[in-house]
Amino acid sequence: MKITTDYLTFERDKGAQRANYGIPSSAYLHIPFCRRRCYYCDFPVFVVGDRKNGDNSGTIVQYVEVLGQEIQKTPNKGSALNTVFFGGGTPSLLSVKQLTTILETLDSQFGIAAEAEISIEIDPGTFTLEQLRGYVAAGVNRVSLGSQAFQDELLQACGRSHSVADIFASVEIIRAAGIVNFSLDLISGLPHQTASEWEASLRSAVAISPTHLSSYDLIIEPVTAFGRYFQAGEQPLPADETAAQMYRLAREILTDSGYEHYEISNYARPGYQCRHNRVYWENRPYYGLGMGAASYVDGVRWTRPRKTQEYYEWVRSISPMDSQDDADSTIKQNLPLSENEVLLETLMLGLRLAEGLSLSELADKFGQKTVEKIWQSLQPYSRQGWVEIVAFDGAIPDGIASLHTTLNQGELLPLSGNLRLSDPEGFLFSNTILATLFNKLEENITLLRSGAQGQSA
Repeated sequence: MKITTDYLTFERDKGAQRANYGIPSSAYLHIPFCRRRCYYCDFPVFVVGDRKNGDNSGTIVQYVEVLGQEIQKTPNKGSALNTVFFGGGTPSLLSVKQLTTILETLDSQFGIAAEAEISIEIDPGTFTLEQLRGYVAAGVNRVSLGSQAFQDELLQACGRSHSVADIFASVEIIRAAGIVNFSLDLISGLPHQTASEWEASLRSAVAISPTHLSSYDLIIEPVTAFGRYFQAGEQPLPADETAAQMYRLAREILTDSGYEHYEISNYARPGYQCRHNRVYWENRPYYGLGMGAASYVDGVRWTRPRKTQEYYEWVRSISPMDSQDDADSTIKQNLPLSENEVLLETLMLGLRLAEGLSLSELADKFGQKTVEKIWQSLQPYSRQGWVEIVAFDGAIPDGIASLHTTLNQGELLPLSGNLRLSDPEGFLFSNTILATLFNKLEENITLLRSGAQGQSA
């Protein structure tokens, strides 16, 4: 049956259920408290100062109580949680008792699978060995350490509250607590950062030998301190080509050191990819809980209030088991995503992954003609070597030739491979590639609409 949406035409029978509805089995919890706000941060956070934590801050105590209320009021869709992620903010400002209470509330409301990945972001200098052991006893089995750089002057320039010595001390605590699965975060393209400093940070991180590394390029957001101080592409920020070389250098050093480059900004030892973040990149549903957190449930994406008191008022106003429907005017409610929106999100997120997207699965969801239009739109980048179709049977084999095929009239695109961006150049120019792809799809939308109007006339 032919289904026409507001945007694209898809040739498949979707039945009564939209793509990617599914049952959430992952939960993100936003812990918004920080000792200070980093100069690049635009997340919803609440600064409590250098001496406050979950043991002595009434503000944190109140937040944990309200977060627990939201969890209890959130409908259980019927699946135990396979991943839980505490992000922020600085979740390591929570006391052991507070984190334990949150996990117990989650388990009571949704159930937490025995083999669940339970991750928490921690900042150097914000936790003790006793505290981390308490987290582990509560169920945490993965931590992400916000290192960012291995030069004190760069850390200070970013507004970080820790030193390089704190990073190394924190790693020793992580190891002493018996946590094997831990990640380090690094940021490239910082003000005044040189290529040699970036290389030194990468090599310091490799010497620590975490199971996972995230390497992010600085993004200047207008509402941040950096957004007020600097203009993207202008000094003292590295030039675009320098930033690109930093990206290539990270890929070279980390892959040579045995890390898999499995996502644009993420590297892992075999078996240690972040299971929770793959939920986002595979465009699967998840619960988002806490101030400013975003959910993707029942085909709807929506975000909670970003300000503390507004979030508290919203949680108190909703009825138990009905939090999706009772959002007041502080939350922008959306209709379920259209087929076209699901397609665009699937492309935008899935092409971040090294394996890319299965052509056969894309065709099953959106129709072969749509997949062929996507491939036709990407031909210029295929010829440049930025986009490729590869044979794929569970791993990315070396030396597989890309298909650079321009389809002739009536010719079908083979659907036995995966569509992906090349590494590193395709990843580097992913924004350009996706912008072109989306524009081409919009052109197709216009043609479809024009055709429909002509037929109705």
